[in-house]
Amino acid sequence: MTSIARTFAISLGIAATTIFLTMLGIFIWRYPTEEREFRSCQVVAAVLDRATVIEGQRLTVRSTPALEELKADSPNLWYVVSAGDLLSEYGSEHRPALPFVFPYHGPVGSSVFSTLDQNSTFCLSAVQRGSLRLAMMVGEPQVRFARIARTFLLRRVYSIALVALAFAATVAIGSALAARFVSRGIERGARRALAIDPSAPQGLISLSEVPSELKPLVEALNRAFGEIDAYIRMQRRFLGNAAHQLRTPLTLLRAKVEDVSEPALKAELVRDIRRLTSLVSAMLDLARLQNHAIEKRPIDLGEIARDVLADFGPSALDAGIELALEQAEQAPFMVQGVDAAVRSALANLVGNALIHARGARRITATLSGDGISIHDDGAGLPHGGEHGLPEPFQTGNTAGDGAGLGLSIVREIMTAHDGELIIASAPGRGTTMSLHFPPATAPARSPQFDLQEH
Repeated sequence: MTSIARTFAISLGIAATTIFLTMLGIFIWRYPTEEREFRSCQVVAAVLDRATVIEGQRLTVRSTPALEELKADSPNLWYVVSAGDLLSEYGSEHRPALPFVFPYHGPVGSSVFSTLDQNSTFCLSAVQRGSLRLAMMVGEPQVRFARIARTFLLRRVYSIALVALAFAATVAIGSALAARFVSRGIERGARRALAIDPSAPQGLISLSEVPSELKPLVEALNRAFGEIDAYIRMQRRFLGNAAHQLRTPLTLLRAKVEDVSEPALKAELVRDIRRLTSLVSAMLDLARLQNHAIEKRPIDLGEIARDVLADFGPSALDAGIELALEQAEQAPFMVQGVDAAVRSALANLVGNALIHARGARRITATLSGDGISIHDDGAGLPHGGEHGLPEPFQTGNTAGDGAGLGLSIVREIMTAHDGELIIASAPGRGTTMSLHFPPATAPARSPQFDLQEH
């Protein structure tokens, strides 16, 4: 689709050009009678001047296309052309009595006079032709409008060009200002639309900030935003309610599994229940992230890392994997955040590495000035495989256990902390998942959540 501003400017330019040409034509056509007669006199005199040839003692008015056209258009045309004592006349039967006698010896120039009977006018024009003065008297000419207009334009070409330039400049400036006004109105609406939080699009674009022509579009957008927000809220409520409803059956199921006597079946049931519990916990965490708000505070990332690694120590020992913590110095690594949320994010990363890092023998947590990284020395992921991991139900290992919501939860947590989750992996070189936090500043309000450690 073409630009609104460009289309508006082109349309306005075409309309202005049409108006200018129409006004110019009307002006030429609606000459005052005296002015129109004078212009006709000049046109006819120019035609006769070009047709007149003086050779010795002979004056001849040649037949030219312009003169024949004039004779055809003027049935009562008459004219007298003289130069000194030489004379040529046409249409004498139509010529009334004149107030001048031939030869004419008056000044050079053109004018319109009335006949002696005051019933008509005639044109008198005198031009200098060498040493002779060529005088032309013409009556009853019918000059075509196109010829008058052409003569008018040629005689005033510079004045008309100047007026046209001024008119075009006015139109250009007006169209530019109007287009800018429309563009700024659209930009204001676009900025308001971009400022709406995609996760909670309940904000509305103010109708007072957009041109009236765009108000129907803005009203439709506001209505769509409201419907989307209502749908998102409904989905979040469903997610939270479903997770809460599932916790009680899982607790009862876990108790009943203890009564299973066959060890292999019991182990398999316990593993499946653990996976279901992990999925329900992840759903609850996601619901709390999206529906609650609390205040971030300064927390020590090093202390959280040590606690999380200690919690996973027994699981790592059973799997034959070494857990290690590396840090450049012993000073606290402070970030602004929610303790329980950051613990949940880090636990998800460590748990994900324990479950899905095929062939890993060592998992290392590295503290740095802007966050923490979890690296495993496993088989790694195929080229580009890390890009889809933060999406829900993407585990990176279709053969392994896991709910597939963990990294999605981690990404939500980091977004709430104005940070980011970065995943880097290469086949045979392991996988590194990093939590990057913004520089520690004064406590700030942000979207919050209430997470339980697990």
